[in-house]
Amino acid sequence: MKIMTCPLNGPRNISEFTYGGEFKPMPDPQTCSDAEWADYVFNSEDTLGVVREWWMHNPSSYWFLAERHTGSDEIIRTFDPREIFTTRIDFAPVPSKEIAG
Repeated sequence: MKIMTCPLNGPRNISEFTYGGEFKPMPDPQTCSDAEWADYVFNSEDTLGVVREWWMHNPSSYWFLAERHTGSDEIIRTFDPREIFTTRIDFAPVPSKEIAG
C-alpha cells in the first residue's frame, strides 16, 4: 500500500488522492496568445527527476502541492500552496469577442 501525507489530513492511502497535473506558472490570460495558453493547458514537461505537482485529497477536496521523483515515484514532500502563493489574485472577466454573422 502506498501512503501519501496530506498537509491537512496526515498520512492517507494513495487511493484517496487525485493527480491534478504539473505545477507551472500560469500565463496572464489577458495578454498571452492562444498558442501560449494551449501550451499551458495541454502540454507538460515529462522530465525525469523531481517535479512539483498538484494533488487533491478527495474526501476533503483539499488541493496541495507535492514534490515527486518521476523515476522512482518517491514522494519527497507535500505542502500547502500558501507556501508559494502569498498574495491573492483577482481575475477580471475577459470581454467576449463578437462573432459577425
